[in-house]
Amino acid sequence: MTDTTPPAADAGPDVTTPVPGFRADQLEGFRIGVTSDRRSQDLIDAFERRGATVVHAPTLRIAHAQHDEPLIDDTRDIIAARPDVLLATTSYGIRRWFEVADAAGLGDELLEALAETAILVRGPKARGAIRAAGLNDVGMSDRETTASLVDKVLADYPAGLRVAVQLHGYTDERQLERLRAVHQEVHTVAPYRWTDPDATDERVRRLVEAIVSGSLDAVTFTSAPSVVALFTAAEALGQEDAVVDAFRRDVLCAAVGPVTAAPLLAQDIEPIVPERFRMGALIRLLCEHLEQHAILRAETLHGPIAIRGAIVELPGSRVRLPPNSLALLRALVRANGAVLSRSALADALPAAADHHALEVQMSRLRQTLGVPGLINTIVKRGYRLDV
Repeated sequence: MTDTTPPAADAGPDVTTPVPGFRADQLEGFRIGVTSDRRSQDLIDAFERRGATVVHAPTLRIAHAQHDEPLIDDTRDIIAARPDVLLATTSYGIRRWFEVADAAGLGDELLEALAETAILVRGPKARGAIRAAGLNDVGMSDRETTASLVDKVLADYPAGLRVAVQLHGYTDERQLERLRAVHQEVHTVAPYRWTDPDATDERVRRLVEAIVSGSLDAVTFTSAPSVVALFTAAEALGQEDAVVDAFRRDVLCAAVGPVTAAPLLAQDIEPIVPERFRMGALIRLLCEHLEQHAILRAETLHGPIAIRGAIVELPGSRVRLPPNSLALLRALVRANGAVLSRSALADALPAAADHHALEVQMSRLRQTLGVPGLINTIVKRGYRLDV
């Protein structure tokens, strides 16, 4: 899966340390949200094989038209135009386009019409789909984005040509206007489109609630529109500010490429982004980051403790904590023995809480941990970890 939508953004953090090897317990305790639709099962399987708990909520879905007549009409238009240049943006879109053309009896005519066309591809997967169709490309965009693909056309080809563009689920009108301003004809074909989830699908609401409540450690994104769709859903639920705050503080965002990362960066959210804009690289980077940066550790007078997602490793035992207990323990571990006031701890809880509610939650945390004296009460001041 490639980074699929313009405009381009700055690249994210580099991967400079070795990728950890696969282990069945590599992500044990961690909770990951997956927002993609197509090929989401590949992500889910990869994380679950490593021990993670996955929440799947596609914020956008790839939808085919109920009838393929518009796609067939666009195909006939391109056959008649015999374009000088074709921009191929996605592997899935190219494959589906040729499948529909074949089923409509237009496959041979389409191949013939494109036989002398200069085909430019956005990335290696689109190149593979073009070659699988029996055609060859003449070049690839520099940054694997639609904007850079249009840059290449405008830089390398004279004005006044007939240009065809295979659209993906998100139509970037700005890039089409750049082409129309220079070239004689710009024809488009859209083999698929993105739609919002069905109104009866409660998964996005549950994802928003999990982010806000601290029930997730990371959320993955594979397209910029899926990020925007999540923020839109959160706004409709009155939770947009809470989601943004959670992403800035405790919930890690992982974006497949810099274009996908752009709407997150616009909200001052710093996602992790792999060097190669591929799903496999995204999986490896997220596993690496969680193992190296998301495990909280503390040496206490009762032995070492480590927080892996929702699981706490204690001397001789491991326990899974609910969100409120987890938020309190995280705050105490980060304080590393310093006293935290009741107000500060109440602020660390996912939902607003008064001092009485805090006392109840602290009592539950101590009972669940089962280590007497691990959390000290400091009279009239608050609580501290016994380090």
